[in-house]
Amino acid sequence: MHLSLRATMAANHGLITRPQLMDAGVSSLKIQALVRTRALVVLRRGVYVDGELWTSLADERDRHCLRIRAATLHMKRDFALSHDSSAYMQRLEILQPPFPLVHVTRFGVTDAWTRFGIKHHLAPFRPDQVLEIDGQKMLDLARTAVDIAREHGEPYGEIACDAALRRGVPRRDLEDAVQAMICWPHVVRTRRAVSFADPGAANLAETMGRMLVAELNLGEIESQFPVELTDGRVAWGDIRVGPHLFEIDGKVKYTPVEEGGVATRSPTEVVWQEKKRERLIRQEGLGVSRIVYADFWPPQRASALVRLREEYDDSVARFGPDLPEHLVRNAARLRELRPA
Repeated sequence: MHLSLRATMAANHGLITRPQLMDAGVSSLKIQALVRTRALVVLRRGVYVDGELWTSLADERDRHCLRIRAATLHMKRDFALSHDSSAYMQRLEILQPPFPLVHVTRFGVTDAWTRFGIKHHLAPFRPDQVLEIDGQKMLDLARTAVDIAREHGEPYGEIACDAALRRGVPRRDLEDAVQAMICWPHVVRTRRAVSFADPGAANLAETMGRMLVAELNLGEIESQFPVELTDGRVAWGDIRVGPHLFEIDGKVKYTPVEEGGVATRSPTEVVWQEKKRERLIRQEGLGVSRIVYADFWPPQRASALVRLREEYDDSVARFGPDLPEHLVRNAARLRELRPA
């Protein structure tokens, strides 16, 4: 392609439209040839992306951000990206719905409709809730999280609200955002997601694990509980209720870094160290359950709930219903020592 076309794409995040190609003297046959050879990749009707750029994007989120830009390229009326689309553009960790759409919001009386893969929302918002990032207007993280909760319900809203707190959004900003939604559709489940939110959830899986444990109705849930082990290490339990820890296990912990995981040692060594850590935790007077991603969904969810309840009851029978006093004191001390 001519350098001027590459310059046009570079100025527009790798995108170019059919009219821009035609204005530069590229014929329909030449466009077809560029698409056929993957020099250009079709994102939407009449919108293309540089094939080299598209191939280089290993992260599906990056590709989805380009799809969002492509979908909104020809919009004339003022809008702000919102809901899932705002979350993607701001790198907020969310659970992708089965049929993802591009979401835009314009100021107006609450309404919504979907056309050509774009969901258009009419809703009030404050000027201070609008950000501009890389030339694109979008609603801020607090409004984005509560919009996702209202749009999709559980577990999407809980995951988004946890992620917003984890990114440093004050809880009061989430509460302020939902406060303005009096009498809006699905506001009850939105308030529920905000109330449940906890910045201690380190990732999406820990939010879903906390929701699973909450369904057991065992008592107060505490995230990121520190335990000082006899070998001098500090183990941070994902979720604690009474004398029991619930640990979330994902394949990423056992997958080498070079294969996209986080393991810097062999899977055998990771599992062996994990077993030794769990033995030391039990010596401190705590039971341990392990939760995997499949436990969050039917049909395995029902059997997981039964198993977790039995394991918790076993810990209560062994150690009593309350957390040992030395663990309470040590946890308070260790939290003070942990960097913010």
